[in-house]
Amino acid sequence: MQLYANWNFPTHVKIGSGALAEIGNCCKDLKINQPLIVTDKTLISSGIVQKLKNELIKNNLTFSIYSNVDSNPNDINLADGIDFLKNGNFDGVIAFGGGSAIDLGKLIAFMAQQKLPVWDFEDLGDNWKKANTNGILPIIAIPTTAGTGSEVGRASVLTDKKNKVKKVIFHPEILPKSVICDPDLTFNLPKFLTAGTGMDAFAHCLEAFCSPGYHPMSDGIALMGMKLIKENLIIAYNDGENLIARTNMLSAALMGATAFQKGLGAIHSLSHPIGAIYNTHHGTTNAVVMENVVKFNKEIIVEKVDQICNFLSISGGFNGFTNFIHELCKNLGIPKRLSDLGVKENQLQLISEMAVVDPTASGNPIKLTTKNTLELLKNCL
Repeated sequence: MQLYANWNFPTHVKIGSGALAEIGNCCKDLKINQPLIVTDKTLISSGIVQKLKNELIKNNLTFSIYSNVDSNPNDINLADGIDFLKNGNFDGVIAFGGGSAIDLGKLIAFMAQQKLPVWDFEDLGDNWKKANTNGILPIIAIPTTAGTGSEVGRASVLTDKKNKVKKVIFHPEILPKSVICDPDLTFNLPKFLTAGTGMDAFAHCLEAFCSPGYHPMSDGIALMGMKLIKENLIIAYNDGENLIARTNMLSAALMGATAFQKGLGAIHSLSHPIGAIYNTHHGTTNAVVMENVVKFNKEIIVEKVDQICNFLSISGGFNGFTNFIHELCKNLGIPKRLSDLGVKENQLQLISEMAVVDPTASGNPIKLTTKNTLELLKNCL
């Protein structure tokens, strides 16, 4: 099997071992001569960042690096990044790293010339139409984890640090113009990040498939994404340099983010406020609440789950599926409860109030109220 291809859905994607070597051509195609690299703090001195730098030098490209990116990127990171960009002569952004770096890199490129504050572009109604599209810099996204799929998304998640609230910022031009998915860059990913990011991708596919609405394309993509994760995540977790597993996980992350155009649900609407308050890893938090959210939605999604089980060859119907999630999380070393992540019972009321107004809540099969969400959180605690 040849694990190399060029994709143009939903944007131009180069995927395969060694694909990083295409960065020069990507910059040339987008007329980027001096890119700003936005990357995670933990990657700044890593070998994979050096690989990127070597490729840019080889192509005679001048660049600088901005790495003040928290694990849950916030408005302070964004303001600093915009200042950094404005003080240079940058004509494009290379967002390199996990979902945090890619989310922030996209927003830096988008917000550089905007007059309105970033919160005016929250994903509500037609807020995105307020944006000035002149001066939005071209974005190249290079993921080093297989989870968020932000590299093919038209939105970024940003934390309001003062108010401890995560918000989704949306605009079609936030979508990167070009994406490079090179599995070689994920070989040294720590096991806990392989687990958490992989479960994030699974949550995207699962919630998209179960979200109400008519979108057969998303449903088909979500099913295949879950299949790839079922067949490859444990392998990637146990054998980090397995090329086939790492490539398929990158593919699944792209598929999850493409599929959730249909909608997400309570897994994410719980995870967002928990991450904002406790700074927990997003994908890991998704995994911790996943089994209980599936049980919470059982009345509505039982037929959907039967379809998932048939496609993924999981026996036992609905209970078989929840057992599959339970065993998968166990084998990946995912914490069992929200209390293991530091969540306190005295914050559950606040979390429930934040969860029901999170933009992802509207995609949940059962309508979320503060009362039923509080009960759900107590079960997860």
